Amino acid sequence: MRTSTMIATILMLGWIAPALAQLPALPSSVDDALKTQAPSLTGLLTSQLGVTDKQATGGVGSILTLAKEKLAAGDFAKVTKAIPGADRYVQQAKTLGAVRGKVGGMSGLNSALGRLGLSPDAAAQFTPTVVNFVGKVGGDKTKALLSSALQ
Repeated sequence: MRTSTMIATILMLGWIAPALAQLPALPSSVDDALKTQAPSLTGLLTSQLGVTDKQATGGVGSILTLAKEKLAAGDFAKVTKAIPGADRYVQQAKTLGAVRGKVGGMSGLNSALGRLGLSPDAAAQFTPTVVNFVGKVGGDKTKALLSSALQ
């Protein structure tokens, strides 16, 4: 390597290294990724209902699993567009043991929420809170789609 090229490389690294240090760290887990992608939904559930982050992510994933079972693919895509990281929520519901196959209906959803350790009061408020969030982000039509899947 020529001396001038080596000096240029060293100078460039001196400028690049501080810039790289300023970049945000990548999430180290699914939980961290969900928090960074959709802090407003997870934060809303934890603050309003007093649930843990895992209960929030597993519960949303359980709701999305039921919605996927009930809705046409295009309609489900509209719902998931309102929830960043929707596929990760679904995976987290499985990982946490809330979803063990088909959810089937509201009784199955209630069972999934129970497996997450949600109190009956928190479970009763969970679905309306998620549906309202989807309505605020995705609009009334998207809210209606999700509501129809959860009946």
